[in-house]
Amino acid sequence: MSAKSIGIPDGTEVRIPLSKLKKSPKNARKTPHSAATIEALAASIAAKGILQNLVVEPEVDGDGAPTGFFCVTIGEGRRLAQLLRVQRKEIRKSEPIRCIVDTANDAHEISLDENVTREKMHPADEFEAFRKLSDERGLGAEEIAARFGVTAHVVRQRLRLGAVSPKLMQLYRDGDLALEQLMAFAITDDHARQEAVYERLPFTPDASAIRRLLTETHVPATDRRARFVGLEAYTEAGGTVLRDLFTEDRGGYLEDVALLDLLVTARLNREADALRAAEGWKWTEAHLDFPHAHGMRRVYPYPVELLAEDQAALLAVQSEFDRLTEQHQTAEELPDEVDARFGELEAEIERLEAKRLAYDAADVARGGAFVTLNHDGTVRIERGFIRPGDEKSEAEAGPEGDAEARDEDDQDGEEGTPDGEDDEGANDEEDEDQKLSDALVRDLTAHRTLGLRLNLSEQPDVAIVAVTHALAAQIFYLGAAAHVVGIQPVKTDLAAHADGIEDTPAGKAWSDRHADWARQMPKDVGALWDFVAELDHDSRMALFAHCVALTVNAVKLPLDRRPRALAAARRLAEAVALDMTAYWRPTVRTYLGRVTKAGILGAVREAIGEEAAGRLTDMKKADMAQAAEQLLASTAWLPSLLRTAVPHGQAGLQSEVQDSGPQAEAAE
Repeated sequence: MSAKSIGIPDGTEVRIPLSKLKKSPKNARKTPHSAATIEALAASIAAKGILQNLVVEPEVDGDGAPTGFFCVTIGEGRRLAQLLRVQRKEIRKSEPIRCIVDTANDAHEISLDENVTREKMHPADEFEAFRKLSDERGLGAEEIAARFGVTAHVVRQRLRLGAVSPKLMQLYRDGDLALEQLMAFAITDDHARQEAVYERLPFTPDASAIRRLLTETHVPATDRRARFVGLEAYTEAGGTVLRDLFTEDRGGYLEDVALLDLLVTARLNREADALRAAEGWKWTEAHLDFPHAHGMRRVYPYPVELLAEDQAALLAVQSEFDRLTEQHQTAEELPDEVDARFGELEAEIERLEAKRLAYDAADVARGGAFVTLNHDGTVRIERGFIRPGDEKSEAEAGPEGDAEARDEDDQDGEEGTPDGEDDEGANDEEDEDQKLSDALVRDLTAHRTLGLRLNLSEQPDVAIVAVTHALAAQIFYLGAAAHVVGIQPVKTDLAAHADGIEDTPAGKAWSDRHADWARQMPKDVGALWDFVAELDHDSRMALFAHCVALTVNAVKLPLDRRPRALAAARRLAEAVALDMTAYWRPTVRTYLGRVTKAGILGAVREAIGEEAAGRLTDMKKADMAQAAEQLLASTAWLPSLLRTAVPHGQAGLQSEVQDSGPQAEAAE
């Protein structure tokens, strides 16, 4: 039917009520428009009206008579957008829509032409156009978002991309930069820095390498210093934060590192002052990292009974904790107020439990504590350190945790008497000794020693007590040569060989274990024998193993010629089934940043394969190390020095176990 048959010349612009428009069955687009597209069109029409007329043809019934409706050949998306506005009560169903009546052309063909021959705007043009709206018309992100039916976050992303260096934008237009790379450059609006980083890029840079180079002088918000101070305090002090709108930046990057360090130092000092005032230590020192080379002896707290009021308070909070646990044990998710209460109760229980341990008042009066920053941004307090100038006399020495602080004279056999008390029976023996010549005393005690050796050699259980006593006396007590067995532990300070080793999870686990034993030691070394002897077998062996373990030294030094000792270390590793993957991972700091590029590629090649190593070949070393760290994170790769060989015969034993397992049973 022609336009003339309905009284409308072909090609005429007319206004047709929205309720009279239908989707054309001849429309080439069969896939529905996305909800986001319709949303954007509705916002655009609301702000600017319909900028392009719809193309329609009259609908006819089976007899060829007009029905009064019009089928939309071009502009179905705009029709749907207007219907969405009707649902929102923005317009009425009778809203007149500007249309062009076209019956001369095939409706299907022009619908196809509309969708096929149209070329979409280059994204770079879109980014710059959005930027122009902001710069020249002063429109904010929210206003632009409302006019184009997108989120304010999307607008901010486009504005940030539109602010990238024109040089880099042209490279993007020319196809020499991918969109992901352009997004990485947009983390900063400093054109000079963007272009300088571009010149430093490897041949095939990825977005992560670009971001890393652009933020290498900044501190991520996940850094322990930033978490300790808090972004709010940092920005209130005048600090600025660089945000990445295109990735999960976890809070951004702090640009003023000097200000951040100043804020950290000031707060740590306040924490140290508060600790000294609250607990009465003679001194407290604030450090970013724990000063391992402090050269001080350490004392530990002793178990004490809780005061009656503290015991009652502890029982009350534990009862409430148990009651809440029972009430919500089947809940998949706790209400916010219940979760918060659990946190309060846990903190109070921890506070009261801490009162079960107390330091000697004399040690507090002359000792001190270090206040440092933990890896997770929390305060770490290490108490009980005695400076050499504040040491009490040798006769007053008690349990301690640093064998290296022991006076050299003590190792020559001069006996100390802790707390001014004589060892049991010492006075009687001295009285008898005064009646005998020195030569006779030496003669008699030599025979006694021989008898001790003979009897002890036949009683291994007592030998374990004696050795454990000797080790513990020298490891946990200062200046108290109270041991009779001539075994001396030699302790190697691993922090002198591996920076930060004591801050690792393994280092913290060892420190906690040592402190736990130190807290159990009797204050008077004269009571140590009974303490060791009265331990149950498992506890005594655990203490023995702990003391022996403290003497292990498998450190390989450049000029240290100990081939047999290092071979013994390998056998020891096999004997204890040492698996270093539980204690160590190859990272940029621990390994990859400290070997050559060939070493990095060799590790990746061995752990993953030649193809993975090949992808890193053209990278600069810093980028290669970072990429290798990510690749190796999910593997169990170790450098050869950290690997433990399978003991002889164990491989066969493993095979026998496997052969007797479920698969073997299934085979039968």
